[in-house]
Amino acid sequence: MKTHFCKSLTIITIILLFVTPLFADITYKVEKGDTLYSISRKYQITVAELRTANNLSENDVIKAGQKLIIPDADIGTAAALSSTKSAASTTPAGKTVEYVVAKGDTLYGIARKNGMSVADLMAINNLDSSAVIKVGQKLKVNASSTETETKTTTTKPVEPAKSGETVIKVNDKAPDTRTYGTTVSADANTKWPVSSPKITQVKGKISGVQLSAKTNEAVLCIHEGTVMYVGVYRGFGQVVFVQSKTGLIYAYTGLGSVKVRKGEYVVSGAELGTAGLDSLSQKYQITFMVFQNGQPIDPAKAPRN
Repeated sequence: MKTHFCKSLTIITIILLFVTPLFADITYKVEKGDTLYSISRKYQITVAELRTANNLSENDVIKAGQKLIIPDADIGTAAALSSTKSAASTTPAGKTVEYVVAKGDTLYGIARKNGMSVADLMAINNLDSSAVIKVGQKLKVNASSTETETKTTTTKPVEPAKSGETVIKVNDKAPDTRTYGTTVSADANTKWPVSSPKITQVKGKISGVQLSAKTNEAVLCIHEGTVMYVGVYRGFGQVVFVQSKTGLIYAYTGLGSVKVRKGEYVVSGAELGTAGLDSLSQKYQITFMVFQNGQPIDPAKAPRN
């Protein structure tokens, strides 16, 4: 009987060791030589997301031994924080209540605590991508969100990588969890990043379109603007964000190669890179999204030039 109990306890302990981290924030301990940029590359998020999650200004310097929160990857938040425009030109509908910033609070933590996205929190408080909050500061949060418990995350913590290694790897055998809508042929009168694609709606958190492409086909810019982000983004492969003068972020994701740099001004028709081979479908394609203040808009209706 005692042996059976011990075996059961051992099994439960092993399960808890694996399951418990799934519902905890990922925390990274800064090592000598680390920078926000190198850490963001390890975890395949943007530097702006890392700063916001830890309430760091652009002038703050991290030190060895410091603990940083690694936020969940959210391409809408990444788009909002990559924009040079204020995120507050539109305010999400709904009632709000007052929240007083406490010691240790971050925009990421407040948003998560109140069941909001960081982009929404920024929008209703007229905050831009460089915002750093202070103790005692009063913020608005969605009234309905304060009545709901914060959802747990099932993101598994990722072990820090050695120099030069990529931490998060694509599982080629993983099932395709994307939710698809209808597939239609491209309208000849609408310009897309690739020529004559089959357009498939991608629903859920992504909220964009998947565009079929030819092998290594050039991916072209459909609206001029400034390249705000270039890099590998978790779950989306190689990504390029281009911001128009009106503040829209055009996100070209799943690229096989990239031919532009951050800060570069690109004109309509410029080659941003090439279409990549999707690891799940084994087809050449890209996912294309357009964001306004971190919220996705219909890519078919987004301005072209």
